[in-house]
Amino acid sequence: MQVPHGCSFILHEEQPMKTYWNTNGGIRPIKEWEPNCWIQVTCPTDKDRQELEEEYKIPDYFFSDISDADERPRYEFDEGWQLIILRIPYMKEVRSRTPYTTVPLGIIHKDEVTITVCYFETDMMVDFVTFQQRRATGFIDYVDMVFRLFLSSSVWYLKRLKQISLLLNRAKRSMDHTVNNTSLVNLSRLQDSLTYFITSIRGNETLLQKLKFKLPVDELDADLIEDVNIEISQARETANIYSEILESTMDTYTSIINNNMNTVMRTLTSFSIILMFPTLISSLFGMNLINGMETSNWGFPVALTLSVVVSLGSWMILRQKNLL
Repeated sequence: MQVPHGCSFILHEEQPMKTYWNTNGGIRPIKEWEPNCWIQVTCPTDKDRQELEEEYKIPDYFFSDISDADERPRYEFDEGWQLIILRIPYMKEVRSRTPYTTVPLGIIHKDEVTITVCYFETDMMVDFVTFQQRRATGFIDYVDMVFRLFLSSSVWYLKRLKQISLLLNRAKRSMDHTVNNTSLVNLSRLQDSLTYFITSIRGNETLLQKLKFKLPVDELDADLIEDVNIEISQARETANIYSEILESTMDTYTSIINNNMNTVMRTLTSFSIILMFPTLISSLFGMNLINGMETSNWGFPVALTLSVVVSLGSWMILRQKNLL
């Protein structure tokens, strides 16, 4: 069996990839589909996808769009079927270029059928189910569920941003002692993650504004939308702040590296200048020409003394000019 990207064999064995949830008065699992239940599909295989399309007559391109890791947040309507794609935070378990990124979550709905599809196993969806079970109130309707997913994604963006902030502070403490290319690369990876977060949060925010006019929103939904707006705005502002801090930090440490390099080059240049004078003097006195000191016993000591005096003089001058 082919394992979709972002999924693992262990989780395949522990929990089913397709779960039916009764959402009336709480969230509880059921064995088979019933009207107005929630079908949660995680990491579907090609067989799962084909079964869902044939059983519920879902447009085939819906799953193709959801499986695209770069799919933007949007709303689609086709022959009575509604497709909502929002991007949720995802932390990669393996070492990669971007430890934190975002993945698409698809919400498919028509009449009495509601399906969520995600090709990645995310902590957010596990927490979403657990939290709704603790609430023990379920969902009023499909619209209520959609906006609660928006709210959960915003909360999880804030959680991941706190983790990124901790990693940033840890990296800064480490770089206070040693600044190297590895540290800058790690900061660059965090910058990539923040870029994905900012782009996805903005996309979700734009989609939320559209859904207020696309979906049948009642008074209770309006209150929930207000909460979502607050959380998603806070997530966007927090991501922007961290991005600016990280960019400023990288610029600062890059300048430190460049300054250290300039200091080293300046020191080496100064020593080269100091050593140039003894070389020049020895070259002049070592030439095969008459200079009056060929037969003198004091020739070598004079040349050596002159070299030392000139070198010391050069060292003192460079020292006064803070070039050493």
